[in-house]
Amino acid sequence: MKFLLVLALLAPTLAFAESQTGATDGGILDLRITYDDIAPETDQIILIEFVNPTTEKVQVHIDYDIRMTLDGAEILATPLIHSSEGIVRGLKAPFPSAGEYVLDIGVEGILFQPISRETASFVIPVGVASAQTSEPGGGCLVATAAYGTETAPQIQRLREIRDQHVLSTDAGSSFIAAFNGIYYAFSPAVADMERENPLIRGAVLVAIQPILASLHIMEHADTESEVIVYGMLVILLNVAMYIAGPALAVSWLPKAAARRGGSRESLRRTSQAGRLAGRRAGVAGRAPALD
Repeated sequence: MKFLLVLALLAPTLAFAESQTGATDGGILDLRITYDDIAPETDQIILIEFVNPTTEKVQVHIDYDIRMTLDGAEILATPLIHSSEGIVRGLKAPFPSAGEYVLDIGVEGILFQPISRETASFVIPVGVASAQTSEPGGGCLVATAAYGTETAPQIQRLREIRDQHVLSTDAGSSFIAAFNGIYYAFSPAVADMERENPLIRGAVLVAIQPILASLHIMEHADTESEVIVYGMLVILLNVAMYIAGPALAVSWLPKAAARRGGSRESLRRTSQAGRLAGRRAGVAGRAPALD
């Protein structure tokens, strides 16, 4: 049943995330980290992007390492790692208790060239309030890029649906944990394409409207069973809109064209038969009478 819920909610509203951007201490790169709401005693996938501050695009071929601490105690540390694409997708960090975790990301090489070490630091609050706020680029990466801002009313409303309805149940929370691992594998690239190409942005904006509209059904889900039932309803609506409808159209159009062609051919033959009958009648009328 939870699997059906996952299918039902494969849409931007549940891909909301917190996002922070900061420059390395020497200013050579901007780093962007993205993660979903984190509960104590859980592991969370953190997406890291290395951004060239001049081009504002992801910088490829980065040598980096990561260290995360809580109250000075080391929670996570990695050796020097090379990222060919400039995006770290699979970092699964443990958050054993509430507190403010300090994530330090060091950079020692760019495009296979060593550089003097530069570091960017981020504070990730878990189970506590923090004065540090997320940047405007947070939220659903694809939908936010489509609307151009996280403060768009549509984005804010979807966040409310997620926080107040979906995350209030075990099924919804289970989905969040599973979905982010998949979503963050492709959403940064899609969001970058949207920001770089207005045509793609417009196409995505149009394409996601039926999904966003159907997800408002989840506003009526307050219990575990309601989340599952309404989630299944969202499945059916989106299957109808995005799969069944286009499939029926594709199968119907050739048949309609064939019927139209057949009707035209029948009309042509009828017309030819009428003209031939008319000519015959005219010839019979002009024939001399026999005495």
